[in-house]
Amino acid sequence: MPVRFARREFLSRLGAMAAATITTSPLGYALLKPESLSRPASSSGGDQQRKPSNTVEAKPLKSPFRVSVINDEISQDFGRACEVASREFGMEWIELRGMWKKNVVNLDSKEVAETQRILQKYNLHVTDIASPLFKADWKGAPQSKFSTAHDFHADFTFDQQDEVLERALEMAKVFGTDRVRCFDFWRLEDQVPYRAAINEKLLDAADKAGKKGIILLLENDSGLNTATGAEAAKVLNAVKSPHLMLNWDPGNAAASGETPYPDGYDLLPKDRIGHCHCKDAVKKDKGYDWAAMGKGIVDWTGQYKALKRDGYSFAVSLETHWNGGGTPEQSSRQSWAGMKKLLQDAGAL
Repeated sequence: MPVRFARREFLSRLGAMAAATITTSPLGYALLKPESLSRPASSSGGDQQRKPSNTVEAKPLKSPFRVSVINDEISQDFGRACEVASREFGMEWIELRGMWKKNVVNLDSKEVAETQRILQKYNLHVTDIASPLFKADWKGAPQSKFSTAHDFHADFTFDQQDEVLERALEMAKVFGTDRVRCFDFWRLEDQVPYRAAINEKLLDAADKAGKKGIILLLENDSGLNTATGAEAAKVLNAVKSPHLMLNWDPGNAAASGETPYPDGYDLLPKDRIGHCHCKDAVKKDKGYDWAAMGKGIVDWTGQYKALKRDGYSFAVSLETHWNGGGTPEQSSRQSWAGMKKLLQDAGAL
């Protein structure tokens, strides 16, 4: 059964807690004081109970990009994910998708406060809220063959999408970012009869986000109606809003049969790329499978060079997906090693 929000209760409780316990974080946004909090009941308790790591702390990365990782690609234990990202990988940015087996839009007020405390502890900025907005079947269209692929603790109906949007925008404000990731509904065999209406939905959502100073990032994904650079270029051309940008995912484009760089990238309006997911893919039988960064078919060195050349300065965020390293943490560690070398080879680290 889809999870339902207790939105009014959440917002009122969050507002009350913030009014009572707000302080100013070094990251420049409102932060709840940790001494007023208890550990979220749904968490694994890892951060407060963890013994100091013996890992040598990495130096902060220097890059023209905001080098980051999606937190739950490392661990559902948010404290552990932040520890690895900051102290082992040397990152100063992190992308929020899910923690403690809950999607970020479903966190309650205590979990929000605990997330803020951990971010402050590890001096991490938030690149964006990787929400599941519009990862649903388009109402009135035939059910997509991809719509059963519910993942990342998110299972929301079409009718809940306005509430998902509102909650994601609220999370962006709480965590001090101006970006929220979205999609454009599960992929249809024939999207032509519905494409104009989908574009209108994206435009309306972007307008709502823009009024709150937030940008929506449309991700290309093979399971959604925009899968490739070519398709993304068409949508961006149709939805002419400064509040809608692209979350460019070359790995997803490759898994959709496109050569993401240079072919897909060359079609994109460079001033509307607002985020970049980093994963790799390999051909397998008649389809594709994920790979560690640098071990697949995506020309990431060329892609990073092009982004740097074109003045891109937003996130390049590791989205491991590949599980060949053992645990998610071990796989992310190996994929980060590959990504780091690719950034260095491109002169971007």
